[in-house]
Amino acid sequence: MLILSRKINEKICIGNNITLTIMEVRGDQVKVGIDAPKDVKVFRQEVFNAIQSENKAAASTAKADLSALSNLLKK
Repeated sequence: MLILSRKINEKICIGNNITLTIMEVRGDQVKVGIDAPKDVKVFRQEVFNAIQSENKAAASTAKADLSALSNLLKK
């Protein structure tokens, strides 16, 4: 993990097309502005984890449904 120190209005560039800007620091909260192409998905970690869990649950349900359908077709 790379750790960088930045002050308000200073930026961090990721690759050629993503820029993070420190917008505000208040106590233990930091506001970060993200400039990225529209095709780059940006999520907070807890939202990303929830999406991953939902996707896994949906995939396992679909797999079970396909197995049940396959068993019906064999009969």
